[in-house]
Amino acid sequence: MAAAFSLPLPHAQFTLAWNHSIEKIRWEEDYRVAGDRLRLVEARIRGSGAGMEPPEGAVLKDGAWHYVPPLPPLERLRLTRSPYVPDYTLCWDNTCRPLTALVGPVENAPLLEVAPCEIPQE
Repeated sequence: MAAAFSLPLPHAQFTLAWNHSIEKIRWEEDYRVAGDRLRLVEARIRGSGAGMEPPEGAVLKDGAWHYVPPLPPLERLRLTRSPYVPDYTLCWDNTCRPLTALVGPVENAPLLEVAPCEIPQE
């Protein structure tokens, strides 16, 4: 049985962050809602190894490799969560929250989709 979650974020920009399961290195991706799509505007890696080498053109700044992945706007992000690694973190407005705090334990929602939605105006 799959559960559906609706979690409106108060901003059209957010950062998805996690630690690489083998290297234990933080990875961050900044997204912006662009109409009915998510645009990945920048990614950062705080190290390298195990298939996570910074791509050509990445710039080392403040201890992280910064780059812009060449991806088209996405309809949604599909996240697979695991009880064996730290959960994803969602950040907006300079505050980060683990997905566990937002949608509950991994066991209750091992697969999540993040997609833009229209929020009715009052």
